[in-house]
Amino acid sequence: SEDKWYQTWISEGHFKGKLDENNPPFSIMIPPPNVTGILHMGHALNNIIQDVLIRIARMQGKNVVWIPGTDHAGIATQTKVEKQLKEKTGQTKHDLGREKFVEQIWDFRNKSGDIILNQLKKLGASCDWDRTRFTLDEGYSEAVLHAFVSLHKRGFIYRGNRMVNWCPA
Repeated sequence: SEDKWYQTWISEGHFKGKLDENNPPFSIMIPPPNVTGILHMGHALNNIIQDVLIRIARMQGKNVVWIPGTDHAGIATQTKVEKQLKEKTGQTKHDLGREKFVEQIWDFRNKSGDIILNQLKKLGASCDWDRTRFTLDEGYSEAVLHAFVSLHKRGFIYRGNRMVNWCPA
């Protein structure tokens, strides 16, 4: 069965990124889907294309790693947790404060965050699953902040008054 072979490949480390300085590097970081639901056709298509590119690079002998992640910006998760909080307790994130609200997000992630990752595994995605990242993982948010500050200082991104036709709530 597919599950048997997939588990064999994982247990034998076939998808793990291995440092090999003799071969050119090749990596893809999955643009992480939200932890708020399930994969849709766009996710599936995107990840299948990435998997094809990863497998071709492996066959070419490249030093390959495909890194999975969840919740690229946290906006959808934050909105979902805020909605649940309001429905259950009548409170807002401001009532809780940042620390308690982040705890609520972690609880939500721990309950529902693996749904999409398990769906990717069911599709046969050849990710290095030991490297899975989540938006609030230690060091990750700091790296994102550092990147944005650096890009801002170099003039590549800027703040300005703009019309935005999107509301996460």
